[in-house]
Amino acid sequence: MNKLPAIAIFDVGKTNKKLLLFNEQYKLVYETSKQFEETVDEDGFACEDVHALTQWIRSSFNALLQNKNFVVKAANFSAYGASFIYLDNEGNVFLPLYNYLKPYSPELQQKFYNTYGGESLMAKQTASPVLGNLNSGMQLYRLKYEKPGEFARIKYALHLPQYLSYILTSKLNSDITSIGCHTNLWNFQNKKYHRWVKQEGIQPKLLPLLSCEEVAGYVNENIPVGVGLHDSSAALIPYLSSFNEPFILLSTGTWSISLNPFNHTQLSDYELHQDCLCYLSYKGKPVKASRLFAGYEHEQQTKKLAAHFNKPQNYFTSVLYNQDIINKLKNGKTVKVNPGNGGMVKQSSFNERDLNGFDSYEEAYHQLITDIIEQQVNSTKLVLNATDVKRIFVDGGFSKNSIYMHLLAEAFTGIEVYAATVAQASALGAALAMHGHWSSKPSPSDIIELKLYAVNH
Repeated sequence: MNKLPAIAIFDVGKTNKKLLLFNEQYKLVYETSKQFEETVDEDGFACEDVHALTQWIRSSFNALLQNKNFVVKAANFSAYGASFIYLDNEGNVFLPLYNYLKPYSPELQQKFYNTYGGESLMAKQTASPVLGNLNSGMQLYRLKYEKPGEFARIKYALHLPQYLSYILTSKLNSDITSIGCHTNLWNFQNKKYHRWVKQEGIQPKLLPLLSCEEVAGYVNENIPVGVGLHDSSAALIPYLSSFNEPFILLSTGTWSISLNPFNHTQLSDYELHQDCLCYLSYKGKPVKASRLFAGYEHEQQTKKLAAHFNKPQNYFTSVLYNQDIINKLKNGKTVKVNPGNGGMVKQSSFNERDLNGFDSYEEAYHQLITDIIEQQVNSTKLVLNATDVKRIFVDGGFSKNSIYMHLLAEAFTGIEVYAATVAQASALGAALAMHGHWSSKPSPSDIIELKLYAVNH
């Protein structure tokens, strides 16, 4: 039996770790996923179990090489950002993969910004709002001043996508999409590392940048492996290769991230205070983005709903859009509209609502999505301004949520809102970045299927 040629992609999110195979037409032909119990760092704060993750990457890739149905022609990675892995002189991991949600010392943060020109100037130069550990460069700064002995032991600091590549190739590289994702490391105006990186002795611990379209190394001397990409930048690749007219990609998962590759205006103080930032695309071009912790809030609130209404935890997946319920909520007293502001970890109005005021799970769930959409609209508008965007593409978990999609379409008059059926956009983007190294066929033009949500305004 002929084995099917395919590219293997590890798509590592905060919650789900996936291994996917795409054939030469970039159709998904294999998928497996894994969730790991978190471990804790030295302060007892929950964090990724990097050793379990490493073992899974190795074992699942080796198993794939033995699979009778596929021949692996290449591999690549997409993974979440703000994640440093620290290697010692022997190339071994010796510190935790610190959680980006861990609180940052206010005194140390103030010391940093006071030294380098203040929050406003630094944020504009690095296109990074002040986010503590979510600015991954600040994790290195923290280690230098809080754990100088450990800092001195760090030979190299790798962002998670590049560490995943290192697991299979033993090659050490950095990549522009990881360095350019709200890290505080990159000066967007000068297109190089910010001066503080050299001044604080950080730069020698960072590796040379490798293009996302180059080979980082090989497995068994014949399987090219990519350098890995930050998942948000990877998710844009299928869309940038398919559409030329201005669009916004609303990539939904734990975070709902509105990405506008066609907004080239400099970040304002207002935008930065509203958690707006710039990513760098796989071509190294700025992509203005706003972010909302909507997936995380949805997860927390649906747990509450399930407990309150005595329903299964995933009951929300069976709840479909109901216009009558929406009308009732609009006309009733349960709707209390607070101006959303796209804040990073700020919760929607729903957290303040009394669940006893709803007649059913369905009604309460419609209200939850209404409240999340209120925030989402404000967040997306931050990157929509000053551009001629006519289409919004929604991918990821919320693209399958009929209530979310109907309400989003209703909120954006004059803009076509589509659910993108490429739910694995990050993985697909990582695969497309390696196209020239594993497939002799032209890139297909039908990799994205769209469903338009039309609204009669």
